Amino acid sequence: MLEKKSIRILITLILLFLLIYLISITSFVFQPLGAYLTAIAVPIIGAGAIFYVTNPLVNWLEKKKVPRIGGTGIVFLIIVLVIMISVTIIAPIVQRQFSNLIDNIPAMVETTQKFINMWQDNQNIIPSQLDDTVQRITGNLDSYAETITTFIIDLIGQIFSFVFAFFLIPFFLFFMLKDGHKFVPFVSQFLSKHKAKSFKELTADINHTLSSFIQGQFIVSLCVGVMLYIGYFIIDLDYSLTLALFAIIMNFIPFIGPFLSAIPAVIVGFFQDPIMVVWVILVMVIAQQIEGNFISPNIMGRALSIHPLTVITLILAAGGIAGFLGLLFIIPAYAVVKAVVAHFYHEWQKKQPGNDPNIF
Repeated sequence: MLEKKSIRILITLILLFLLIYLISITSFVFQPLGAYLTAIAVPIIGAGAIFYVTNPLVNWLEKKKVPRIGGTGIVFLIIVLVIMISVTIIAPIVQRQFSNLIDNIPAMVETTQKFINMWQDNQNIIPSQLDDTVQRITGNLDSYAETITTFIIDLIGQIFSFVFAFFLIPFFLFFMLKDGHKFVPFVSQFLSKHKAKSFKELTADINHTLSSFIQGQFIVSLCVGVMLYIGYFIIDLDYSLTLALFAIIMNFIPFIGPFLSAIPAVIVGFFQDPIMVVWVILVMVIAQQIEGNFISPNIMGRALSIHPLTVITLILAAGGIAGFLGLLFIIPAYAVVKAVVAHFYHEWQKKQPGNDPNIF
């Protein structure tokens, strides 16, 4: 039995790698499809994320006898209201703070140079290796500042391109909210009874995985951002709203997101007043403790059931391969793949003899 099973597994792997090889040598056939998917990736992903945040409200309204298209209209009105508030109240403040931060970068660089020069002048014995390193860093501070400024400008350009694609998101979102619940029954009608049941179970697992992550991460990140803004406002940290919004975005990245959001806040606090660094760290520790002990356990729970070491490994790999977008999407993508593999493995187990359900 073991030999037969091993042979079947070997043949399956050979066929799988053969299929991958055939796809690689005929990649030109799939280029138009790849271009199409690339063009619609941003609207679909953006609409999908908003769908999982707003769909519970549409479902709740539907239970209250509100037609689904009416619930969709209410969701769009709420979204428009949030955008109007953001544009009229939040956006001008963020723009002003961000402009001031960019304008202050040369002053920060000059202060750093003076600090390093003062430190060098007050040192009697400096190892030659350390002195060379300090000299190299000091000489390159201007280029570092220019690199950072260029990166920020390029990032702004990418954000504008990203925002341009967002104009299509409302159209995708409208039909997702209005007709999304019809997708599974539509596909199931073309399948046999057993396969239709399996397909419904698979889509339910994927839907639960994505909704748990997106809804939970959205609420957690928003709560952390609000707590950080309140803390920054109390300690009178410069650019508090901009730094809090940056923290909201970074907190969508598990584990390393809070550390990434801490870097600019600590730097700004240091240049504002060195003692401010202590207060910034204190605010962050309090916010993370509240999030880790009260908010996340009650909202996220163990919905994805992914080991922390796996999360860290995935984030490191995704960051090296796909950059910031990879950091954002690797965890839900992995969770979906895990759900799909687990589903088909359980389906395979059901077809095996009762006394030998395992692969090996």
